[in-house]
Amino acid sequence: MTTRRSFINKSLLGGTALALSNTTMGMAASSYRNIIGANDRLNVAIAGLGRRLGAYYEPIARKESNVKLLYLCDVMEKSRLNALKNFKEHIDYNPALENDIRKVIDDKDVDVLINATPDHWHTPGSIMALKAGKHVYVEKPSSHNMQENELLVAAAKKYDKKVQMGNQQRSSLHTIDIIDQIHNGVIGEVYNAVAFYSNSRGETPLQQQASVPEGLDWELWQGPAPRRAYTSETWDYNWHWYGWDYGTAETGNNATHELDIARWALGVDFPNFAEVEAEKHHFKNDGWEMYDTMYATFRFDDDKIINWDGKSRNGYNTYGRGRGTLIFGTEGSVLVDRSNYLLMDLGGKVIKQSEETAESGLALGGGGDSSTAHMVNLFESIRGRENLKAPIDDAAVSMAMVHYANMAYRIGHGFDIDTQSGRIFDREAMQLWGRNYEPGWEPEI
Repeated sequence: MTTRRSFINKSLLGGTALALSNTTMGMAASSYRNIIGANDRLNVAIAGLGRRLGAYYEPIARKESNVKLLYLCDVMEKSRLNALKNFKEHIDYNPALENDIRKVIDDKDVDVLINATPDHWHTPGSIMALKAGKHVYVEKPSSHNMQENELLVAAAKKYDKKVQMGNQQRSSLHTIDIIDQIHNGVIGEVYNAVAFYSNSRGETPLQQQASVPEGLDWELWQGPAPRRAYTSETWDYNWHWYGWDYGTAETGNNATHELDIARWALGVDFPNFAEVEAEKHHFKNDGWEMYDTMYATFRFDDDKIINWDGKSRNGYNTYGRGRGTLIFGTEGSVLVDRSNYLLMDLGGKVIKQSEETAESGLALGGGGDSSTAHMVNLFESIRGRENLKAPIDDAAVSMAMVHYANMAYRIGHGFDIDTQSGRIFDREAMQLWGRNYEPGWEPEI
């Protein structure tokens, strides 16, 4: 970026601006863009071309973003080809296709890595990018475990780069509005928030050893995770439910969003205690290997409580909608989700309702107003024009709640937490603080 800025500034000061103006009149739009605004342009790469891909078209393609997509990277060949086909409907140039995220990170022209890989790659891949001088947009969950949670925060600080987590509701205008109202006392003193999610996920196939799908680099897909033979159904989405080597269960998959809004609304940091009631209740003999139902309780100082009510396979909408956050105060309550908010008095009467916005709810992937705004916020923060809406040091506190919930489930009981450091006062839980890595793949800063 420094080189590009220096070149353009010297050119303009040297009196070549008029010459540029005369010669660009007959240029194609893509050639024109390579000159105009180059001092401010950010070169972007996307690693992981799965279900979140649709959220990236608009923020990258919009003229005002002034970014150029250099790479589409994925370990599956058909994902790369599909992403190129889809992006060509939005941009008039061809980004390079790459299998190996490490080669993308090694390219000094890349300014920003969008890390949309599976969970077990989020922190290791992001730290690689930071060490190479890149800014990072990392999809949720930003870490696979608490050790990675700490490492990513430390790496962002050490390398002085912007890291934004993909909890896009932080950039939702109606959410920002109602959270400001809550902080200004619209429902009195807030004391409890219930983050919730209900879905009707079906039966998950049992894992069976199988041939690696054509076009998939299974070795690189595993990356930091311990090596094992490929099993059917693992690559595409079911890695979420096949043990703990890759995914972080539904809490990491979805609670990340709503727990973050709950914590934001209550104005709290680390809890002092966490416990869960969680079990696998549906399709008992299928391939799903962790809980599919969880009710978590996080206690904070000043008698504040956040609950997580997650039902992966029972679609009953307990709170009238599939996902969202219900916030209780001494003078009323608020229900907020990705589309709008309802402000209610103590009797439950709706006294104010925001207009609905375009943002996906339960649907996989998607995108919308908030997703676009969230990524643009990163671009503008890199340029020094805005502050990050979800800087990793704050996002990591919300992520910690995800990890506490999973740890409490895995050891079968709750535990006390140091509200300053986030550390756990439980030896059994601390055994799950980190994870085992494939030798040579341990993330280091």
